[in-house]
Amino acid sequence: MKLKTLTLAVAALAMHSAAGAVYAHHSYAMFDESAKLTLEGVVTEFQWTNPHGWIHVEVTDEQGEPVVWSIESGAPAAMARQGWRPTTIGPGDEIEITFHPLRNGNPGGDYMSVTLPDGTVMGDPELQ
Repeated sequence: MKLKTLTLAVAALAMHSAAGAVYAHHSYAMFDESAKLTLEGVVTEFQWTNPHGWIHVEVTDEQGEPVVWSIESGAPAAMARQGWRPTTIGPGDEIEITFHPLRNGNPGGDYMSVTLPDGTVMGDPELQ
């Protein structure tokens, strides 16, 4: 009986620990989901990584200076369901990217859509 109780206790602890990892995932409070920006720029890097991918795009600001924007995308599995592949975009590609910007004004945001060099639109620019 003691072994059964111990096994149940260990299983419960493991499930509780796994649930904590899910709750530890960051919120999207850092993004202004009421705002939407669209920028044109050149991809400097596309990171196809878990738990989220990243699209780094160099954009010229109002003063003519280059600024790299870091846009967080979904997980590779979610992106793949939208038709993305690790080679969909790469350094040097000119794209248009639409995203929810960071609330603090830093050059970053949460991916909504990308228009590829051939005109293909990936994602949904109207996503809220």
